[in-house]
Order: sequence, then C-alpha cells, then structure tokens
Amino acid sequence: MKHVTCAVIGCGVIAPTHIESFIKIPDLSIKHLCDLDLNKAEKLAAQYSIPNCTTDYRAILMDPEVDCVSVCTDHFSHAEITVAALEHGKHVICEKALTSTESGIDAMLDAHRKRPELVFSGIFQHRCEPTNRYLRNLIQSGKFGRILTCSLYVSCLRTNEYYQNDAWRGTWANEGGGVLINQSIHHLDLLRYFFGDIESVAASYDNFVHQGVIETEDTIAIALRFRSGILGTVIATSGSKSVTWRSGYTITGTEGFMEYTDFIPSYVNFVDSSLKEKVIKDFSDCKLDDALQVSKGYYGGGHPAQIADIIDAIRNGREPYVSGEAAAGTAKLVLACYESSRTGKWVNL
Repeated sequence: MKHVTCAVIGCGVIAPTHIESFIKIPDLSIKHLCDLDLNKAEKLAAQYSIPNCTTDYRAILMDPEVDCVSVCTDHFSHAEITVAALEHGKHVICEKALTSTESGIDAMLDAHRKRPELVFSGIFQHRCEPTNRYLRNLIQSGKFGRILTCSLYVSCLRTNEYYQNDAWRGTWANEGGGVLINQSIHHLDLLRYFFGDIESVAASYDNFVHQGVIETEDTIAIALRFRSGILGTVIATSGSKSVTWRSGYTITGTEGFMEYTDFIPSYVNFVDSSLKEKVIKDFSDCKLDDALQVSKGYYGGGHPAQIADIIDAIRNGREPYVSGEAAAGTAKLVLACYESSRTGKWVNL
C-alpha cells in the first residue's frame, strides 16, 4: 500500500475533522499544518503530534514529500491555494464551498484539466452517508414513480458573535454569501445528488436579523426547475432562535411520498404498501457512521468516509466519489441563486 503524506492548510473549526479523518487511514501521515495565525497551527499540531507548522502554504507546496493537501481556509482563498497546489503536483481536498466566485471555480477546474492525473475533490460528505445513498437509489430506481416536486428547508441559528469571531464570515468578498453558501450548501448539494442537475433558478434573499453585523443574506427563498422537469423549492435561514439546527426534504412522486428530516424519514407512504414497509425497514437497517467527536453533530459521519475514498482514489489512480467537477456544479448553483436575487430574474445554469 502506497504511503500518503498529507498537509492541512487552514486550522479553523473544520481542520480537526480533516485531521481525525486522516488519522483513521492506514499508511498515512500528516506532515504540515498551515494557518495565517501561527498560534492556531501550533496548538493543533501539539494536540495531534504533527511536526511542522507554517503561515505560508507555499512552503508546504515546495515539499516534495507532500502528496495531498486539505484546503480548509476561507472560501475566497480556496481557488488560489487549490490552483497552486495542482500546479505543484499535489492532490487536493477542498472544503465547501469550492470557492466564492465564478472565475475562481473556472480557474480551479482549468488547473485540474491540465493535471488530470491528480485527484481533486470537493467536500460534500453527506453524499457518502448510507441513508442518503439509499434514498438516492430509491429515487433513481423509480420507486417514487415520476417525481413531481421536491422541497428543502434549513432552519438554524448563527449569532452575531459567530460572525464577529472571524472577520471573513458574512462578507461578500471572502465568504461569498451567508446562509446559502455556508450552512445550507451541503443540503443544496444533496438536491443535485438526489434529483440531478438544475436548469434554472429564481431566488430572493434578505438580511433580517443580522443587520449591521454581516453584509450577506441570513434568509433566502428559491424556486428551482430541474433538467428532468421536477419543480422544487428551497427556504433557508440562520436567524431561527427557536430551532437552532433542523433540515428537511419532501419528495412527491406519482407513486410515493416522503418527508426526510435531518436525514431520517419522518413520514413515508407508497401506493404499494409492501414497498412502504420495505423502505422503512431498509432505512432502519442502514448503518449510520457516528460523527467525529471533534465535529459538530450536523456534520454527520461522512467526512471519514469521503476522505478515505479520496485517499483510495489517490492510491489507485481513479476518480473520487465526489469529483471537483461535481462540487463545482453546486458552487455555481449557489452563485446563480445570488445572481437571481440581485437581478430579479430567472437564471439559467
């Protein structure tokens, strides 16, 4: 088995999740941590016995022993770091959102096209969770009949202090948006994973409860038309004090209906009653991976599974389960929603 040497660039809240996911993988070592705040990197390095720390990611890219980097910085810097890493021959794992501008997304994809032998993946860990894979198979195998509509809601709370603790959060320049690009992007990605590509969007956003603290939206409503003809809706807010984290989907088909709350089916019905019983049992039999202790509970258990898949892709010269191109599609969807709200028009993807 090929030994893989990794580095983590960015030592904020998501970095320990990447580090602990790496630690689970045999024949893998973490050689470097990088953060603009050296104290952050050194504290994390001491916790996990990682030998090297730096404030300059370029120093990591110059190390010939490094095979793969995890990019865990603010959204805007993802493109610059990813492009440089690919140019230096490093495999790249990039956290969501892939980046916050159309030009940045294109630059990342272009850099990967020039180095197709490298693995480039964007983190959308919920695609790797057993219940979501099972639901996707149900949808794609036609068990719901013709899908007519789908909907998504995300209700959560982000306090003023949350935004004030990191200067890049809640800014158009560095985060690229608010509740949609950050808290809701994984759920939006699952809409594409479940139902396929989206043809056009119409959106409207506002900042209802964080005025004077953030520039970006804390609430958004979106209408979607999928390429398959499905009609969908999305509502999301980070201003909910009564429900600090809850998400859910509804799926309406000609033969079946489901409410899917926090990745668990809360209501299921099919015209074929025997199918209903089977689906309920199959969901209960799905083995759920526990979230890492260092992770927030709503991250789910998918990070270790996705990162393990990426390392296996590196070792075996194959495409990862979640490609950079797939992650780019969701980032472009987010940007299209923002464009629609600004222009007051439907935007085609």
